[in-house]
Amino acid sequence: MSTESISPVRAVGETIRAPKTAELIAAQLRRQIVSGELAEGLSLPSEAELMGQFHVSRPTLREAFRILEAESLIVIRRGSRGGAQVVAPQLAVAARYVGLVLQSERVSIGDVYEARAIIEPAAARMLAERRTSQDLEDLRGCIEKLRDVVESEAGQEAPDLFAWSMLTQKFHDLVVQRAGNRTIAVQAGVLREVVSAHLAVAVPRLFDPVHTPEGFRKSIRSYTKLVDLIAASDAEGAEKHWRRHMEVAAATLMPGDEAQATVDLFT
Repeated sequence: MSTESISPVRAVGETIRAPKTAELIAAQLRRQIVSGELAEGLSLPSEAELMGQFHVSRPTLREAFRILEAESLIVIRRGSRGGAQVVAPQLAVAARYVGLVLQSERVSIGDVYEARAIIEPAAARMLAERRTSQDLEDLRGCIEKLRDVVESEAGQEAPDLFAWSMLTQKFHDLVVQRAGNRTIAVQAGVLREVVSAHLAVAVPRLFDPVHTPEGFRKSIRSYTKLVDLIAASDAEGAEKHWRRHMEVAAATLMPGDEAQATVDLFT
């Protein structure tokens, strides 16, 4: 197996370590997974077949599997019908690692919200410039589902907070995913995963059941205004409105000194 295509450029004087055979096997399989050549859910050939294909021993092959399993690119199923199964790269996996980095850097949750408040309004502007009829239909459909969650729970203590959180998350995702820039969508998705862990704790605690219905309706009106601005191709208005919305949401979800709390996704 040639190593030329994956050998990194080294600085002069830097010690060079030849990649282990298991690392080379993992690199080849990784490349096939991320390129889509090996589709999600596909079972890899048996160990015996792969050992013959790569001309390696079982311990070497299993070491390659451990590398890919640690990267969440395969899962190993035990038993007579077991084996290695391909898993497509997931935002949640990236978010967990980013969360670790943020926590080790003592980054505050307010800092993460601030980053979102920069990315999402920019995405709203782009969406207003590029939106399609399908984009508008999907955004309005999401708002209708949010309205159903609030109104269907009328007379009860509070709407279903889990359903509300999932739908608001979907609305934010639609804004960035339909903006037309995949890099922004991925970055926003990672930040959203980090923020979701905070919301899981903050939302039930911060919404007083007595005042919750009107608070939710206010959010729905804000979402509706954004979609109206996008429909009118008012890029500047959409960006300005969504920035204000994000600022108000941050103040609501992080009262007092809570914005200064360090990101903590693992307790």
